[in-house]
Amino acid sequence: MTSFDRRTLLRAGLVSGAGLAGGALLGASGASAAPAWRPSGRPVLTHGVQSGDATADSAMVWTRADRAGRLHVEVSRRPDFRGARQIRGPLLAPSGDFTGKVRLRDLPAGERLHYRVRVESLDRPGLLSEPLVGSLRTAPGAGRCSDLRFVWTGDIVGQGWGISSDFGGMKIFESMRKVRPDFYLCSGDTVYSDGPLAETVTLPDGRIWRNLVTPEKSKVAETLTEYRGQFAYNLLDEHLRAFAAEVPQINQWDDHEVTNNWYPGEILADDRYTEKRVDVLASRARQAFHEWLPTPGDGRLYRRLSYGPLLDVFVLDMRTYKDANDGNTYADRDRGLLGRAQREWLIRELKQSRATWKVIANDLPIGLVVPDGATAQEGVAQGDNGLPAGRELEFAEVLRAAHRGGVSGLVFVTADVHYTAAHHYDPARAAVRDFTPFWEFVSGPAHAGAFGPNALDGTFGPKAVFVNAPPAANTSPADGFQHFGEVAIDGRSRELTVHLRDRDGRSLWSTTLAAPR
Repeated sequence: MTSFDRRTLLRAGLVSGAGLAGGALLGASGASAAPAWRPSGRPVLTHGVQSGDATADSAMVWTRADRAGRLHVEVSRRPDFRGARQIRGPLLAPSGDFTGKVRLRDLPAGERLHYRVRVESLDRPGLLSEPLVGSLRTAPGAGRCSDLRFVWTGDIVGQGWGISSDFGGMKIFESMRKVRPDFYLCSGDTVYSDGPLAETVTLPDGRIWRNLVTPEKSKVAETLTEYRGQFAYNLLDEHLRAFAAEVPQINQWDDHEVTNNWYPGEILADDRYTEKRVDVLASRARQAFHEWLPTPGDGRLYRRLSYGPLLDVFVLDMRTYKDANDGNTYADRDRGLLGRAQREWLIRELKQSRATWKVIANDLPIGLVVPDGATAQEGVAQGDNGLPAGRELEFAEVLRAAHRGGVSGLVFVTADVHYTAAHHYDPARAAVRDFTPFWEFVSGPAHAGAFGPNALDGTFGPKAVFVNAPPAANTSPADGFQHFGEVAIDGRSRELTVHLRDRDGRSLWSTTLAAPR
């Protein structure tokens, strides 16, 4: 595990700047400007290394430096980097908060690869940072049925529960690392930009929770610098940094990357904000999201990733195209969470997929009622148990099209509600019958207040087969009820096994699904 001097991390995390430095295999230059503060000596990589969106032949690699510099990456099959391929990456510029990422291309499929990252000083060419190393596994090739394993969760540093060394930090990431997954899916709420931290919180039993606090985490995020500080803060946790260096990520966003329950066009009535226009806040948050996470370079959030013949993952964006939160009982099929283009994309891609299992990552659950105040709804369901209405119309269309198109092996994974559950949906119990039975698995929070359980809406016939929720709202991470899910697919039988696990990695419940014919 790489060790970091906390003072260096905090100082570097507070440096202001802007912009994204992206790059292909040989790199692409970004704009550069002289920073206001010029550190002496070698460049320092301030927040570790991360990888993301690993396919059969490519992956993103990310880092951040304490100054402008040139990113250099080596990649090898060997941990000693003998015979490593050298890649000259993009400039890390103040316009991108000195973050940068490069897509490694022409990688071998289905292998554990090692990468080493350095940044070269622009003021003193040839002067390189100390290296940081990481590893990742590429996806299997199209013709290879090999074992697969991934983990998912969401909701990180929420409800005032930050990094507390007295309570072990965000140790759920160490538990997920020990599972040795091929990849990690974060189902939204990657940060809590609307959740300021206090230095201390008194727990119900009198114990004191002591938060590590940075200036950006002491108020709601409004400026670009403050949004960047949300992501910088999470990477101060040693468990998260070690996990990110070993496991490639797939990230989607939900609401707390911007502010609670937001939708486009909203004007806030929250007195904590001086900037009330959510569209302005969302633009800044989205820039920070792409700067500080190893997301793909094209900026689109909904996408499909393939893992050989056994698995396709469909990542949804249920925020960018979201309609206003109201009673959610309308009959207008042009409204919804996904928008027409994304909805048609999902139907088309599901029909084209030949993977045994088609996992849909939905950052808002389908059947759980998620209120936004006394009269409005935040999620898909509204609790009337009747025929589809409001946002349910979109999912009725998707499920009907998949059923009529003979699509099999649908599994949904989600987070958002801060407890873990297994829901089975069946048309025999539903108000609408034109769909194939499927499962939706809920996990989280990773490190936030625990809540729940929420009420189920009967429109699509869900049954809560398993639920693990806290006895009181906003139960702290010190008292458990932090969760992640694990999915394992057997390369021979093609069976899919799900474990719903707690913070320490203990399996609370599991099921094995036979491969569809």
